[in-house]
Amino acid sequence: MEQNMVGWFEIPVSDMERAKTFYEKVFQIKIQVQDLGGTQMGWFPWAEGKNGAAGSLILQPDWYKPSATDGVLVYFASTDVQIELDLIEAAGGKILKPKTQISPDVGYMGLFLDTEGNRIALHSRK
Repeated sequence: MEQNMVGWFEIPVSDMERAKTFYEKVFQIKIQVQDLGGTQMGWFPWAEGKNGAAGSLILQPDWYKPSATDGVLVYFASTDVQIELDLIEAAGGKILKPKTQISPDVGYMGLFLDTEGNRIALHSRK
């Protein structure tokens, strides 16, 4: 295989502006939103040549529904998951699982519910 398996992800939203504000506050980033023929996409920052997959928020109610229990679980990479976990509730989300060690070799994870009702995870080595 010439590349990592995951090349793109989309996080369903019900309210693009609310979701954009939440993710910008938690990750200290800027998300650019575009309307693509009735489908709104909120692009996460992308750095060419860096590790990790690109992705977006997506508002398309006919195809995408936020879920706290179903579907794929996306893990955002972090320097220390506690940094983002400390911002979750003030941004309107809810912590589902505090910083927890997976194993000494793998690192730590945390789980949260975003403002749209999606279950999202964080991962860091420390």
